[in-house]
Amino acid sequence: MPDLTRLQLLPPSSADLPALLAFELENRAYFENWVTARAPSYYGKEAIAAAIEQAQRERQQDQAYQYLAKLDGQIIGRVNLTAVTRPYFNKAVLGYRIGERFGGRGYATRVVALLLEEAFGPLDLWRLEATARPQNLGSVAVMQRNGFHQYGRSEKAMFFQDAWSDLLYFERRKDDAGTR
Repeated sequence: MPDLTRLQLLPPSSADLPALLAFELENRAYFENWVTARAPSYYGKEAIAAAIEQAQRERQQDQAYQYLAKLDGQIIGRVNLTAVTRPYFNKAVLGYRIGERFGGRGYATRVVALLLEEAFGPLDLWRLEATARPQNLGSVAVMQRNGFHQYGRSEKAMFFQDAWSDLLYFERRKDDAGTR
């Protein structure tokens, strides 16, 4: 069993560019099995640098919060909060991806748990939302282990890999912290 206490979430910086590009290239085909593909132009130094700069701008503007999941300094995944909506709702949309060779060992569950601490603590969000395709049993399990509950399902909501797929909708509120 890996030591999950060594896992850290850190905002991306320009110093992460080489490692982040390597991570994205290494996991490109794997990720494209589960989520929509990034444009081919994304997989270059300039595009990764621009993505890091955009993440920093969005953080400063309270629009989105991106993090690199690192284990002993090595990037093992990414997790983010996008579509931050304030005031009134104080919500965001959760997304994450864990590198293929780190899957199935509890990292995704721990990464999401760390993000929940950040979201419901310093970021003072009230609600997080997430979606998953029903076929993505790993993601559904990660949501459930972190206290998310399914509140809806859309049939044939996403055209992915040449077929329409259903989407499951999950939510987690700050006041759910001690109840699940």
